[in-house]
Amino acid sequence: MKRPVELIASYWSIAGDCYASGPTEISPFDFRDRVETARKVGFRGMGFVHADLVSVSDRIGYAEMKAILDDNDMKYVEVEIISDWFCDGEKRKASDVVRADLLRAAEGLGAWHIKVGGDYDDNGNVDWPMDRMIADFRQLCEDAANAGTRIALELMPFSNLRTPEQGTELVQGAGAKNGGIMLDIWHMARGNIDNDRIRRMPKEVVTWVELDDARPEIELPLYIDTIHNRELPGEGSLDIVGFLQAVDDLGYEGPFGVEILSRVHRKLPLLEQVQRVYDTTMAQFTARG
Repeated sequence: MKRPVELIASYWSIAGDCYASGPTEISPFDFRDRVETARKVGFRGMGFVHADLVSVSDRIGYAEMKAILDDNDMKYVEVEIISDWFCDGEKRKASDVVRADLLRAAEGLGAWHIKVGGDYDDNGNVDWPMDRMIADFRQLCEDAANAGTRIALELMPFSNLRTPEQGTELVQGAGAKNGGIMLDIWHMARGNIDNDRIRRMPKEVVTWVELDDARPEIELPLYIDTIHNRELPGEGSLDIVGFLQAVDDLGYEGPFGVEILSRVHRKLPLLEQVQRVYDTTMAQFTARG
């Protein structure tokens, strides 16, 4: 018998009419309404981005936010995203501000993990030494441990950390028990990472999996495609069942995030957003059997 599926509503899936790098990343939907609706529909966790966390905490504080999450049995809380954590200069200064805020948020909310990414400049083609990234990832994981949380590195095709091989080298090199890799089917597909490469990954390095879908056509640059053109699971061209079988074969036993960034989906009312994300995703697990 398959284990029960636990779904997490990643921030953008139910945040409303806002998007990454947009005029605002703050959800127009009330925090309590989002949490209560997610729980009513069946989600076991939620994600929150930096700008939204700062905005909501300035109004009601992390203690009240955590109480709302706990009252609605939100087992998993994700906060995001730290990029450029191995860079220098102004990029590192900006990254460190986000880092401090997200560590504070993670501790205050009892977050399951902090999502981190790589360097997106020049479509991820800036070459950073692996030994430097390993050392900085180790320190990032130590900071997270001190806040009682984990680090999940999301591999992305438009960042300098894009392949399972790179991610594995980084995570294993750092040797931090609370550091791992996040696999998002969209990033794997757009990065031409096939399921066999996923199956070959060491089980212990994969600590989170995200689902969504993609259009057959690609709008370049990839960053624009990822923030505007994702589809609900089963409504695009990706082989989601095959991906689920691959992570099953790998031995992944954790929950599944669902991350939808879509010009169409973000315009829907809150309940319709939440319900559609949940229903379409659960249908993929039914199809998997």
